[in-house]
Amino acid sequence: MKKVYIIHENREWTIHLTKRLEELAVPYEEWHLDKGSLDLSKEPPEGIFYNRMSASSHTRGHRYAPEFTAQVLSWLESHGRKVLNGTRALQLEVSKVVQYLELNKHGIHTPRTIAAVGKRQILEAANEFVGKPFITKHNRAGKGLGVQLFKSSEALGAYVDGPIFEEPVDGITLIQEYIQAPENFITRCEFIGGKFVYAVKVDTSEGFQLCPADACKIDDFICPVSKENKEKQKFEIIADFSDPILEKYGQLLIANHIQVAGIEFICNTAGELYTYDINTNTNYNSDAEARGGKFGMLELAKYLQAELTQVTE
Repeated sequence: MKKVYIIHENREWTIHLTKRLEELAVPYEEWHLDKGSLDLSKEPPEGIFYNRMSASSHTRGHRYAPEFTAQVLSWLESHGRKVLNGTRALQLEVSKVVQYLELNKHGIHTPRTIAAVGKRQILEAANEFVGKPFITKHNRAGKGLGVQLFKSSEALGAYVDGPIFEEPVDGITLIQEYIQAPENFITRCEFIGGKFVYAVKVDTSEGFQLCPADACKIDDFICPVSKENKEKQKFEIIADFSDPILEKYGQLLIANHIQVAGIEFICNTAGELYTYDINTNTNYNSDAEARGGKFGMLELAKYLQAELTQVTE
């Protein structure tokens, strides 16, 4: 029997999808690729394969899961299997440098960014932003890894040479211009099957931990249903969101064979839009969806069901 095969390394982020697949009676199997083996003499099973590998896998002790996934995806694709969010999606997932290059290719503005390897090189790159605030972030990130705001190269030097400096898993630190927004929020646009589903407004006043997954709620203070702060919602679906940027996002996803993604942007005080993240392992916040009446994992499950039906027929 043909199935939907879900490739991932974190069941906490996948359980909401599998519940929806069960509701729709869609046969599925999970491939947790933290460890495993791959017999190149064998053919893959029949079905469709949905890649949900995360750039932040190493934070959960799954250091080589993306590398192993890359080999598995190549194996599947070489045998002509239908892979959703395949090799190219994984390349973008694990490298913001690749993301920014692709965004720029499609005429989408990104913040000025310098990639550096080595502490001295990080400090030298910061000199390009003299007199302006800037941020650092990890090239292979997810969950806001390595994001720090600095107002001077001296402050960066104290951080880089200090005990709390975070070494990126791939060794590449990004130094990026800081986009000053008139309000403390960013916008995340969700796409399923290459089609826009909804946009969510994300409050950044408490920091850069922007992952909407329920499993990423750090504590009650920033939790969307906090008893202490019920009026302050960290995630809020924007009703009837529309912007010309959506067409460019759609074209980028098609060009890179990406079916499912969340793309984030921020606007500066002049209203200029800067895109800074493509998340091909996108998650959804259940509280925001309940309030907005839109359900990402249900739409994704329906999409996978339709794709499986097409392959089966």
